[in-house]
Amino acid sequence: MMNPYEAYMKEISQPMRDELTNAGFTELTTPEEVDTFISETKGTSLVVINSVCGCAAGLARPSARESLNNEKRPDHTVTVFAGQDREATSRMRDYLEGYEPSSPSMALLKDGQVLHFIPREEIEDYEVEEIVANLTNAYNQYC
Repeated sequence: MMNPYEAYMKEISQPMRDELTNAGFTELTTPEEVDTFISETKGTSLVVINSVCGCAAGLARPSARESLNNEKRPDHTVTVFAGQDREATSRMRDYLEGYEPSSPSMALLKDGQVLHFIPREEIEDYEVEEIVANLTNAYNQYC
């Protein structure tokens, strides 16, 4: 049974989840879903590690959504929610080997391998347009 704090946080974070799922992102909420995605998905994938922080709301999620308007774009888009789906996020971070855990963050993968990574440090204090350019440059190179 979910404790009252978890229930409250789930309720408060739902619009933050919806912002990406409504844009076509698949939410991975368990380690098993992450493992299946990594092992079975072929092609390019944008992974967004979502968060409740202000830079996720004002920068990361809007940038991830806007970047998908590019002519070249990833074949798949998925998200895990740091601080909410802890086990799923931890498992995804296991696959982002060599990159310090940060949230929000974004990774472009091909067949489960990281091609491009954008940590929180390249999200906060940047403009949406700069983050979108970072993503679309990676799409243009790898997708």
